[in-house]
Amino acid sequence: MKKQEVQITTIIGSGAECNGDFNAEGSIRVDGTIQGNVTVSGTLIIGVAGYINGDINADVVIVGGEINGNVNAPQKTELTSTARMIGDIVTSTIVIDERAIFQGNCNMNQDVSGKRPRPSGRTMKAGKKTAKAAIEEALREVEEADQQEAETSAPEDTLL
Repeated sequence: MKKQEVQITTIIGSGAECNGDFNAEGSIRVDGTIQGNVTVSGTLIIGVAGYINGDINADVVIVGGEINGNVNAPQKTELTSTARMIGDIVTSTIVIDERAIFQGNCNMNQDVSGKRPRPSGRTMKAGKKTAKAAIEEALREVEEADQQEAETSAPEDTLL
């Protein structure tokens, strides 16, 4: 799968500070500080030095810095290894890197209409038969291996 390129339309640079709610069309990158809620129509990228103290609403949120607030990102939320987040996340897809810090809840519940279909009873029964056959086959292989080992390790009758 090819990664989509995000065209950033707004940048809040390192050292910049925004006090109050921030709204933007398109995708933005934050390397400065925002003290307020953030609403973005596209992707929100928070750089390693970025800090947001407020709730976030964006299609996709990629966190490299710090968030103290809740995130609502219907498409995807990604916490990179340098991310520090205190707050709850509502999203459909989440990626949390190994060294990321996340304290809060994550809700990935989908719409009832968006649920995956459950397998039919026939599919499940067929799967059980296949699993049962696989177990029987594995047991036969173990018995055959034990039998071959017993035959090769049995002492031979020798004439003196």
